[in-house]
Amino acid sequence: MQTNFTPEQLADPSTARSNEILRACVHCGFCTATCPTYQVLGDELDSPRGRIYLIKDMLEKDRPADEKTVKHIDRCLSCLACMTTCPSGVHYMHLVDHARAHIEKTYKRPFMDRALRWTLARILPYPGRFRLALLGAKIGRPFAFLMPDARLKAMLQMAPKRVPPVSRNDDPQVFPAEGKRVMRVALLTGCAQKALNTDINDATIRLLTRLGAEVVVARGMGCCGALVHHMGKEDESHDFAADNIRAWMDEKRGAGLDHVVINTSGCGTTVKDYGHMMRQTALAEDAAAISAMTLDVSELLEKLLPGADPIGGLDRAAEDIAGTDHRPGFAAEGRPDGPGPLRVAYHSACSLQHGQKVRTAPKALLKRAGFEVVEPADPHLCCGSAGTYNLMQPEISARLKDRKVRTLEAKSPDIIAAGNIGCMMQIGSGTGVPVVHTVELLDWITGGPKPPAMSRAADAAPEVPRLR
Repeated sequence: MQTNFTPEQLADPSTARSNEILRACVHCGFCTATCPTYQVLGDELDSPRGRIYLIKDMLEKDRPADEKTVKHIDRCLSCLACMTTCPSGVHYMHLVDHARAHIEKTYKRPFMDRALRWTLARILPYPGRFRLALLGAKIGRPFAFLMPDARLKAMLQMAPKRVPPVSRNDDPQVFPAEGKRVMRVALLTGCAQKALNTDINDATIRLLTRLGAEVVVARGMGCCGALVHHMGKEDESHDFAADNIRAWMDEKRGAGLDHVVINTSGCGTTVKDYGHMMRQTALAEDAAAISAMTLDVSELLEKLLPGADPIGGLDRAAEDIAGTDHRPGFAAEGRPDGPGPLRVAYHSACSLQHGQKVRTAPKALLKRAGFEVVEPADPHLCCGSAGTYNLMQPEISARLKDRKVRTLEAKSPDIIAAGNIGCMMQIGSGTGVPVVHTVELLDWITGGPKPPAMSRAADAAPEVPRLR
């Protein structure tokens, strides 16, 4: 794509980066085939190619964002499926991030939009505030139909029926490895996840320490910054990033640190991009170091679990712990609570498969553990969660959720597994099939407790014979 930025414009690093990205685009349109919003809305301006034209015009003319541009950029999920599809390597993520920052600086949104975005930015990244908000939403949920704004209604309806108790595992501390220590890792405990589902971090800590990792929850660590970053609030997202970088580098320079491990893939995509986000700050070198040592929990487990044979690594880990000749928690037939292996429908979060390019590790680990792993049709398409998207664009999000749930349920799964809390909440709100984190299943297999979501679903569900 030809661009016409002036030398003065290109002196700005963000504009220079956007110019590189725009010039890589060849207008081929391959991205439209995998863009969820284009699939749903059928509008060229709601495809990556259409948004690229809008962004180019806005940035090149150095003009304030207008209502039309804002509408179509706001409708973007940042699922990054277009980056997986693009044959030219267009780095759409950095481009749309720049566009959102420009919109935030130059466009005055209607009052209700400003109020909702301000509220979300003041609540979601702070677990204590978020927990209080969830309790309030739980009370207000029966009155959701009275809300005049669809987004307010969505906020009440998305609130879980059960707010989990606070887990002390999320407090700053060190969890020693069981047996010989093979590595030391820092766990990002997240923000929304600490309010919505404490089982995930608990299972992660049990599993990693069982496999020889010392796990530290670093003092001073907080939200990764993704939620406000995707709103275009650069200063706030950089503040969150800076706090985390300092906390983890203190650990690295102190007792040592091999990796930062993340079990919420939306956070992982952002932390792996800290090097780019903070490249013009005093923390540039440290940010790049943190990005380089960050792994999704499934990537780390592949390092910790030995053996390339089908299930040998996990089997050996289980046998070492339990001293048995079959996987802990499994009946002799090989399946908990019944005959045959459990069928797990794996949902690949967009931030994991497109943002981090981690596509095979979670499925391979589940298969090695003895689960029957199936995938839905169109696994590359987003479930519609996308951070705050399901709250800010509830109608489009609901259509994407319904499609995702249908394709998952079509596989007749016993369980749905995912690696991102947002996806888990989104899908779980539309199905009766228990939705758990991949790490909860792997923790269970190697001696941990049965995932609580499975027990709750079993208690609530009638005994109905299943047909394969």
